[in-house]
Amino acid sequence: MKTDYKSLVAIIRELYQTTEFIPLHEPRFSEREKQLVVDCIDSTFVSSVGKYVVQFEKQLAEYTGAKFAIATVSGTSALHVALLLAGVERDTEVITQALSFIATCNAISYCGASPVFVDVDKNTLGLSAKALTEFLEGYAKVKNGQCFNKKTKKRITACVPMHTFGHPCEIDAIKQICKQWHIALVEDAAESLGSTYKDQHMGTFGLMGVISFNGNKIVTAGGGGAIITNDQQLAKKAKHITTTAKVPHKWEFNHDMVGFNYRMPNLNAALLCAQLEKLDAFVENKRQTAHLYQVFCQENGLNFVTEPEHAKSNYWLNAILLSDKQEQLGFLEYVNQQGVMTRPVWTLMNELEMYKHCHAQDLSNSKWLAERLVNIPSSVRL
Repeated sequence: MKTDYKSLVAIIRELYQTTEFIPLHEPRFSEREKQLVVDCIDSTFVSSVGKYVVQFEKQLAEYTGAKFAIATVSGTSALHVALLLAGVERDTEVITQALSFIATCNAISYCGASPVFVDVDKNTLGLSAKALTEFLEGYAKVKNGQCFNKKTKKRITACVPMHTFGHPCEIDAIKQICKQWHIALVEDAAESLGSTYKDQHMGTFGLMGVISFNGNKIVTAGGGGAIITNDQQLAKKAKHITTTAKVPHKWEFNHDMVGFNYRMPNLNAALLCAQLEKLDAFVENKRQTAHLYQVFCQENGLNFVTEPEHAKSNYWLNAILLSDKQEQLGFLEYVNQQGVMTRPVWTLMNELEMYKHCHAQDLSNSKWLAERLVNIPSSVRL
């Protein structure tokens, strides 16, 4: 086994100051979280109605710079609703990346639409503006203000880039391409809370952005998600559709459309209100950890993934690139045996049984990354 693997395990244990098992990413809670959760319990408003849901939405909107935030039970449910509101319908197509967590494609499928896979950039790990342009110029046409796939005859309704591990993709270029081709831009910013591109928060470039608060995210309530947007009408409809489309009334139960029980519980929101208060400190802590990893990797011949140009990443999950698949597997086996959790990137979406039939462009970069990339421990250090 290579010496630098042993050295990496040693530096990780030094950073996290423990000889015990080191998880990939664990949450950090304090008395503040307990205080707000107990207050929520004492109020008896623990479901989808309560002051903390409203407070959380206000805090999130202020932090991201979005005009509106709508809290949901998960990032996947937030993405599902965002796609519906963006006009994604059954038998339409949504452009996205194969290098992503499955929630992205699942949300597209919930709408009855099909994902179309284009490649990512190696330096951002996110959707490639160049690959997007190549696909559209080769397959798409605009007719009556709508974009259609010339081969399948289906309407291309949306594009969903994902900011992988908190690293912003080339989102301004992607935004311009989507505008040119009359395609709705919905950002999968699930992993990038606290990340900015050219001083603008991720999730605020598109028509809507989606954030996740799953148990392993930079701030968490064990679960939860949110839609952020600057469009007042979309925000109003998002809140309505995520609360079973119930028409407001003191006692009557009337619903004016098919809705979803996607509203975040007040109990989760209370936890998140406390977590958001610490977000800046968490980001700074994680950026310091990433810097220490970067220095170590430079000194030991390892390739550490750094934030792209013009970006300030939250470094949600740190990553290194190895020489090939064989080295990746050897690294994963050795380091995990040492009680230090590491993992590869997700199986490419176009390789999963339920998405093998979907159109996939040349995915050379995605395949190259999938065979080499591993995530290393990235928790906020105490």
